Amino acid sequence: MQTDKIFMERCFQLAAMGAGNVSPNPMVGAVIVADNKIIGEGYHKKFGYEHAEVNAVNSVVNKDLLQKATVYVSLEPCSHYGKTPPCAELLIKNKIKRCVIANFDPNPKVSGRGIKMLQDAGIEVVCGVEEKQGRFLNRRFFCFQEKRRPYIILKTARSADGYIDINPPKAEKRQKYWITNDAVNVLVHKMRAENDAFMVGANTVINDDCRLNTRYYDGRNPIRLVYDRDLSIPKTKHFFDNTQRTLIFNNLYSSIDNPQEVFQKTMTEYVKIQNEGNRLQEILDFLYTIGVNSLVVEGGKNLSEEFLKKNLWDEVVLFTSNTKFNGGIKAPLFNFECKSTTMYISDNKLDVFYNNSF
Repeated sequence: MQTDKIFMERCFQLAAMGAGNVSPNPMVGAVIVADNKIIGEGYHKKFGYEHAEVNAVNSVVNKDLLQKATVYVSLEPCSHYGKTPPCAELLIKNKIKRCVIANFDPNPKVSGRGIKMLQDAGIEVVCGVEEKQGRFLNRRFFCFQEKRRPYIILKTARSADGYIDINPPKAEKRQKYWITNDAVNVLVHKMRAENDAFMVGANTVINDDCRLNTRYYDGRNPIRLVYDRDLSIPKTKHFFDNTQRTLIFNNLYSSIDNPQEVFQKTMTEYVKIQNEGNRLQEILDFLYTIGVNSLVVEGGKNLSEEFLKKNLWDEVVLFTSNTKFNGGIKAPLFNFECKSTTMYISDNKLDVFYNNSF
């Protein structure tokens, strides 16, 4: 029904308001409708807090209307006790008449059980309304659940003539050769707030002394990580300032070998790679075990090309400026045809490519 689609669109709008705050949970919005009017709505605001359905039900002033209401929810109501009670039980308790759902929840703890609970209670359930849009909204969550790894975004900025840096990199000239503008910097920091982890190569840390925090945007700092084979990065770099969780993947040392050090430096952890030839998969496996839903690979060139070569990417975010470097370090070659979008941010062009069905 067209009406179902309209109210589901509102669910998606609400769900998106939880971006950056609910991971590893999905973003979920809920709308309650009676007599074709919205009487309540809510969204999952923060991990560990009330789910969308709870907030929506709590927002309804006249609870008697719930018995003839339709609840629209962007993801199947949960059926298990976690940090909060099952939302399916809440809807049953309030004698909801009808429930319209965009997506099944692939989490094995749910996986159709929430829908069955509603149906067994006599609630009419409609599934698959705007399903494709719902999957795209929660593409990080679905990738994590279905592929058992984080959703991988390759983020690169290049000059108009295809370079990512001057050659050789010189710190004293760095600001003169900025590729992106201030507006793009804010957008990148927004990306940091909305994704779980950011990864760079050792040379990027050494040359740029990057912080990978959200100082230009109001949001949480991501986990930052680097592969530093021989632990060559100087400890004076911002990566070791213990202001946010930091993972140092390497071939020599693991924090778990020295539990006392882990307690002393809880924000900086060393993870030893067992097989360098399989290092990316080891890193992704580790991130999966700690619940990282999304990973942004920000550089440098060799690291990005390694992910590309192994086809370990779901999305490419490519910024192109109108400035020419006339030489330097060439940007990774993105030579593929797939779904993409393009927009302009002042004098910078932004292209986003997608590598999968999301």
